[in-house]
Amino acid sequence: MWVCGTVWRVRTPARQWRRLLPASGCHGPAASSYSASAETARVRALVYGHHGDPAKVVELKNLDRAAVGGSDVRVKMLAAPINPSDINMIQGNYGLLPELPAVGGNEGVAQVVAVGSNVTRLKPGDWVIPANAGLGTWRTEAVFSEDALIQVPSDIPLQSAATLGVNPCTAYRMLMDFEQLQPGDSVIQNASNSGVGQAVIQIAAALGLRTINVVRDRPDIQKLSDRLKSLGAEHVITEEELRRPEMKNFFKDMPQPRLALNCVGGKSSTELLRQLAPVQGADPHPVRSHPPRPAHSPSLLPGPAAGLPVCLGSLHEALRIFKADSHHVIIPKELE
Repeated sequence: MWVCGTVWRVRTPARQWRRLLPASGCHGPAASSYSASAETARVRALVYGHHGDPAKVVELKNLDRAAVGGSDVRVKMLAAPINPSDINMIQGNYGLLPELPAVGGNEGVAQVVAVGSNVTRLKPGDWVIPANAGLGTWRTEAVFSEDALIQVPSDIPLQSAATLGVNPCTAYRMLMDFEQLQPGDSVIQNASNSGVGQAVIQIAAALGLRTINVVRDRPDIQKLSDRLKSLGAEHVITEEELRRPEMKNFFKDMPQPRLALNCVGGKSSTELLRQLAPVQGADPHPVRSHPPRPAHSPSLLPGPAAGLPVCLGSLHEALRIFKADSHHVIIPKELE
């Protein structure tokens, strides 16, 4: 997930999205506070009826509350991020487009309010995230099928839970699917301060892997380096430093990386390739690219059966240390 650096005004009076962080200790209301009789009859959602500029086509609307069928789950949204992929979907140039009119938002975390008589995996109070993109998370509450939701631990930070479906799992799959890495092995990546790059740093540290993190030079490079190192980065270097001949001395005390993760391309990816450890009797490992494409790519997370739940199960402990980058996050009370 790449963080959206812009905000837009929806078509409602005096309302503007701003960066929102959950209040201290905010893990959503206790499950006991939810009941069918106590729920508000009004469901508020950010809806678009046709594709175009989000500032022009997204409207804050009241929706009818759906009834809960036998295999349905009613949830109350706790938080949902605003990502570039969400904007692309509204614009109509995303790889997956829901039927219109549609509610915006692909990621988020919700708490189960009520379940149908045939639901077996979930119960009121559970935290859940969407199993796939396009569910529409920019709303106060909703009714979804049980199969559309995946339970996640409720003892992780709210903001992390709302954003864990893409970045941590993408990072984990890239670290695990292409090379059999062992503790002590090193990994090199560019755009290390991106959302997925920060997830790579944290998960690699949890797995005992050493990371070389390449970023573009900037006036506050030391501040950025300190922040990435606080997440577990061992080394943070600039694109310019990566190109210097002195880099050969860098690997006297650091094993050459066995895996490179690229989301920049061009000269940057070439420099990553040059740093990879050679393979005996074979060509060097190819650079494993993760270009800035839709983060919910089905080729990477092929769906509930083969992708996300498997990843989440493997990441059970790592999720407890994952720190989400600062996102634009919708807290449902902002829709009221």
